[in-house]
Amino acid sequence: MEVTSGFKNQINLKKILIIRFSSIGDIVLTTPVIRCIKEQKPEIEIHYLTKKSFKGILENNPYLTKIHILEKNVKDVISELKKEKFDFVIDLHNNLRSSRIKINLGKPSSSFKKLNFKKWILVNFKINKMPALHIVDRYMQTVEKLGINNDNKGLDYFIPEKDEIQITSLPSVHQKGYIGFVIGAKHFTKQLPTEKIISICKKINQPIILLGGKEDIAKAYEIEKAIGTNIYNACGKYNLNQSASLIKHAKKIITHDTGLMHIAAAFKKEIISVWGNTVPAFGFTPYLADLNSKMVEVKNLSCRPCSKIGYDKCPKGHFKCMVDIDENLF
Repeated sequence: MEVTSGFKNQINLKKILIIRFSSIGDIVLTTPVIRCIKEQKPEIEIHYLTKKSFKGILENNPYLTKIHILEKNVKDVISELKKEKFDFVIDLHNNLRSSRIKINLGKPSSSFKKLNFKKWILVNFKINKMPALHIVDRYMQTVEKLGINNDNKGLDYFIPEKDEIQITSLPSVHQKGYIGFVIGAKHFTKQLPTEKIISICKKINQPIILLGGKEDIAKAYEIEKAIGTNIYNACGKYNLNQSASLIKHAKKIITHDTGLMHIAAAFKKEIISVWGNTVPAFGFTPYLADLNSKMVEVKNLSCRPCSKIGYDKCPKGHFKCMVDIDENLF
């Protein structure tokens, strides 16, 4: 944790800014920091700076006083933030833009340490020097010197009432319970092949709701066509909060390493998380999810992890990290 001076006046803190620009999962993973500050020091106003496309994740969070939006022009948001007269800045993104904002605000701050070199060592030499510490616990380190402790209550996700999905609106076969299957991910190498998902769904033999964005519609249609009435294709039909509502009502969630996995963890769901080119050692596993949760991965592959994020295709051409996943583990 990188900390600037200014902790002498921590008792008098009245207004804090948290910075995290993106993305879905990363922002959800910051929610314990928000809650713990507000519950342990209720007198503090908590403001949050993020990108416009991620505002919906936070706008119903009762612990936040105000959300600020980063547009293309950083100067504009700096001007807006200066007017707030913050006492302290918590930088959970720690990139050039967040550093520029901190410098311009000129306030005491604490910054999340990314450990990029250790990730590089793991990706390129398969030597794990990463701390045995979840990303949430590393986020919490940024507020320790403010006297804030992790309450170990897990993640938060607050769904606006207007986005709550009524179970009666689902197909009748799904109204008595279903498994949610998150079929997409930002990168190809984080996703099970379509034929693999079809084979897994056939083995499950329970009502399943396919979850994902508009980019997953074609894949979902192929799965739906192969399986039949046991499948309800929700991909691209619901916004993020509505998809979160479907996750909240699910009996269990099967998911890749993606943002919806962390939303499922916020609702303490039983999660079967599937790991392809990324590995749990990076620290992004489902945080304090249901105790029956498990991680499915192909271990001892010499090429894995091949990236800390992902690729559009397997660099080796064989894609064994997903093709060789044991379907009986679902």
